[in-house]
Amino acid sequence: MIKPAPPAIDLFSGAGGATLGLKLAGYAVSAAVENDPDAARTYRLNHPEVRLDDRDVREVTARGLRRALEMEQGELSLLKACPPCQGFSSLANGETNGDRCDLVLDIIRFVREFRPKSILLENVPGLRRDPRFERLLDQLAGIGYFCRSFLVNAADLGVPQRRKRLIVVAVTRSLQEGLTESFVDDIRDIFGATIVTAGAALRELAGGQTAGDPLDVYRKSGKTVQDRIRAIPVNGDRFSLPMTHQLECHQRLKAVRTTGRAATASYGRVKSNMPAPTMTTRCTTPACGSFIHPNKNRGLTLREAATFQTFPFDYQFEGGYDSIERQIGNAVPVRMATLLGSAVLNLVSRG
Repeated sequence: MIKPAPPAIDLFSGAGGATLGLKLAGYAVSAAVENDPDAARTYRLNHPEVRLDDRDVREVTARGLRRALEMEQGELSLLKACPPCQGFSSLANGETNGDRCDLVLDIIRFVREFRPKSILLENVPGLRRDPRFERLLDQLAGIGYFCRSFLVNAADLGVPQRRKRLIVVAVTRSLQEGLTESFVDDIRDIFGATIVTAGAALRELAGGQTAGDPLDVYRKSGKTVQDRIRAIPVNGDRFSLPMTHQLECHQRLKAVRTTGRAATASYGRVKSNMPAPTMTTRCTTPACGSFIHPNKNRGLTLREAATFQTFPFDYQFEGGYDSIERQIGNAVPVRMATLLGSAVLNLVSRG
């Protein structure tokens, strides 16, 4: 008799990158919650079998969802959550107040209702500095969960992108008691994946991309920006530009480049011999980061950015250009979700 796949729920699912990764890890994703209309459409297009609730998570009752799934408490194997992280980002300038940041605590009511065997939380490292993080861990411990947090670079998990993330893994106390003290090492074992460079990822894409791919488009630029891009050499950035192409703001920031406080990444080329930079919500916009193709005089295409997030070459997206760019930047890299999901599943199966 074939054992059914362990069930999982994906809160704040976005376009479905984590859902795909969890599927590849062996989970059956039973439900997801995502209220961005375009991301929800993308999710349904690629994961039609999953029950998706497209309301604000605060409008979704945990009990109602559990009953709709006909799931007993303790039956859920994994609750995954990636709440909005912009407020905790290093780019937020300390502005971490607001209802969206409180969503990280909304996870608790789903934990209380479902009593999942394990929990996987992904967010930016800045969340650790926010008082909500300690409140989250304290509440999980109070419910009966054993928690560990890790700082992970997606590049160490075989993702062709430097993407630092905070990962929280929690398991029920009863499961933890069955595990050895190597709990931490077991998670860290997955960090030995082979480093994949941006150049290798782009070469793989060139050999596997389908003709007429609607994501094979890049952001169009005016003549001034086009000339600026053409003036940037391979492996160069805006500091490589001649004075005729320097912006006034570039000149002001140049004086503080060595302090580490200036935004130095704009108008940079992706370097082929190393993982790409973090794909942000503006990951194909040259003015917003090192998002220029390694050797072509243009920004990254949407498909190239999705490839750096390890989406399959045939993964489909819904929405306009800006929306798709945002969905890609907000996604959990598929490969990272697969490896983390596999590691947690291994812990649960041993407990």
